[in-house]
Amino acid sequence: MILSDKQILAAIEKREIHIEPFRREALGSNSYDVHLGPYLRVYATPVLDARRAHSSSLIKIPPKGLFLIPGVLYLGVTEEYTESHAYVPFLEGKSSIGRLGIQIHATASKGDVGFCNHWTLEISVLHPVKIYAGMPIGQLIFFTLGDSATMQYYAQPKAKYTHRDPLPIPSMYWKNFEGI
Repeated sequence: MILSDKQILAAIEKREIHIEPFRREALGSNSYDVHLGPYLRVYATPVLDARRAHSSSLIKIPPKGLFLIPGVLYLGVTEEYTESHAYVPFLEGKSSIGRLGIQIHATASKGDVGFCNHWTLEISVLHPVKIYAGMPIGQLIFFTLGDSATMQYYAQPKAKYTHRDPLPIPSMYWKNFEGI
């Protein structure tokens, strides 16, 4: 079941969902709009190896906006820090963003119960498009679980993205191969 606006507000009051900063006007009938943070990260090399960490550059989006170009993976981040301790959060792009040819994630739309962080966005564009820090970029949808989770994300030994960070976090997939 997807939570309604009333259920999202009730879950916030019960501290089962935390959104910081919380903007009442960002609450839709069954979702919450998240906004693009001020930084993007791009990898320094065009070829990546899944078993290696890669250097990257941080770009601050200027007040006048920044043009994104096709063929580049931009790691963005939400302004909002979120926690969900009783619900499964899904992050979907806003339809207006999709109609501009902007995709906000390659594969990672589902969060886990116990995910506590800003959302890293895997942004790609179909044609050049100008973006701005603070623009609504996606919407969080919260689903109920059939039962409580045995172990929340932040408590899992193999969880890689648990350090609170307002900057886009590059892939840590390479950590799966440590010690091999």
